[in-house]
Amino acid sequence: MTRFIRFTLATAAMALAAAGAHALEPRVGVKLRALDKITGNSTDISAKVGETLTFGRLKVTVKACFQAPPEDTPESAAFLEIHATAPAGKGKSDTAADTVRMHRGPQPIGPDGLLFSGWMFASSPGLSALEHPTYDVWVISCNTSTPAQAAAPAAPAAPPVEPN
Repeated sequence: MTRFIRFTLATAAMALAAAGAHALEPRVGVKLRALDKITGNSTDISAKVGETLTFGRLKVTVKACFQAPPEDTPESAAFLEIHATAPAGKGKSDTAADTVRMHRGPQPIGPDGLLFSGWMFASSPGLSALEHPTYDVWVISCNTSTPAQAAAPAAPAAPPVEPN
C-alpha cells in the first residue's frame, strides 16, 4: 500500500513539473464585486493598484493584482486591505447601549478599523474571504490584458545608400 502511495505521489510530482506552470503576471487594476446583503444589490467596481474606493461602510485599498497568462488555467489574485468606516453623522457617545451595539458587528483585526488584509483569489472566493455581516467583497479579475512593460528602444533606420 505504501508503494502505491509513493508511486502516485511521484507520478503527480513529475506531472506537475512537466506542466511548466507560469508565474502570475502583475496587472495595474482589479475588478471586484461587492454585495450588500441587506438590499441584495451587487455592484462591480474597478480600481487601480494603490487606489482606495468606498462601498457602503467599507474602504477597500488595492495593494497588488496578479493574473495568470492566457495559456495557463485562469486565475486572478489581488492583495486587498478592507477597513470599516463609522456611519455618517454618528459622533462619539458613551452610552452602554451603543457600546453593546458596537461589539455585535465584525471586530477589527488591526488599527483604524482594519477588517481584512490579505490575498483574495478569483477562482476560490471562500478560501480567503471578508467576514462581514452586511457586505461581501470578492475578486472577479485583473483589468489589463498585458502587464506594463518597458518598451525597447527602436533601432535607428539606416540611411539609404546613394550610388556615386
